[in-house]
Amino acid sequence: MAATVWKGFLSFGLISVPIRLFTAARPKKVSFRQIVKETMRPAKQQLYSPELGRVIERKELVKGYEAAKDQYLIVDDEDLKKIEPASSQTMEILEFVKLSEIDPLYFESSFYAVPEDAGQKAYALLVEAMENAGYAAIAKVSMRQREYTIVIRPRKNGLTMHTMFYADEVRELPEYGQVDDIEVKDAERKLAEQLIESLAAGFDPTKYEDSYRTQVTKMIEAKLEGRESEALEAPRLAPVIDLMDALKKSLADRPKKKAPKRAEKSEPAKSTTGKKASVRKKAAKSA
Repeated sequence: MAATVWKGFLSFGLISVPIRLFTAARPKKVSFRQIVKETMRPAKQQLYSPELGRVIERKELVKGYEAAKDQYLIVDDEDLKKIEPASSQTMEILEFVKLSEIDPLYFESSFYAVPEDAGQKAYALLVEAMENAGYAAIAKVSMRQREYTIVIRPRKNGLTMHTMFYADEVRELPEYGQVDDIEVKDAERKLAEQLIESLAAGFDPTKYEDSYRTQVTKMIEAKLEGRESEALEAPRLAPVIDLMDALKKSLADRPKKKAPKRAEKSEPAKSTTGKKASVRKKAAKSA
C-alpha cells in the first residue's frame, strides 16, 4: 500500500474533512551505484570532520543555521515543533480560483487526497460542488518542515492537489520574451499556423515514453548477454536560413490529415404503389 505523506483535515468553511495525502506521481529512471572498479563493490560514503580529524556518525549531527561566516546556531526538533503553523494539522481552503488563471510554471508536486471513512460524504459534496462551479481551491499545508501553497482541483471523482512554488521562488530571466521588435510576415505566420494544425492531436499521455530510459535498459541487457549495444545516430540540426522555405518543406513532409467522413444521405425509397396500381389496371382491361 502507498505510504501516507500527510494526514489531517481539509477545512471548508465550517466543514472539516479528514484526509490523507499520497504521492500522485514520481519520476522513473535507471539507477546506477558508485562502485570501486578494482573490487567491483559499492563505495561507502562517510562523513568526515576536518577539525576532529576523523569520520563521524550521523547521530553526532545536529541542524545548524549559519548566522554569520563560520558561525552557526543550533536548531533542534523541539524548536521547530513549537512554531509549527496550524496548516501542519489542518489544510484550510483560503479561496477559489479558475484553474485556467494559474500559470503551470508554479506547479511543483502532485498528490492524491483520499478521505477517511468519517469524511466521505463531505468529501464527495466538495468534489461535486467544485466540478459544477468550475473552480479550483487554494489552501495552505505544512509538511516536511515547509509550508506550501497548494492548488486543489476535482479530477476523476476525487481531489488532486499540487504544491506550488512561491512567487519569489520563480526566477526572472531578462532575455526571456524579448521578441517584440522582431517582424513576422503574414505569410510566415499562416504557414506556421498550418504546421501547428497538421501536428494537432488530442492529449493522450500514454503515447509518450522515456526513450532514453528504454535505450539504457536495452544497453544493459545487451551487456549482460555479452553483446554490443547499437549506437544511435543523433540528428544533425542547423539554424534555419530561409524561414519560408523551411516552413514549406515541413508542411510538405507532414502526412495530410484525412477529412472526417460525411454521413451519406440516404435516397428516399421509391414508392411502388403507383406501379402496382398500373399493373392492376392493365390486368382488368385484358380481362
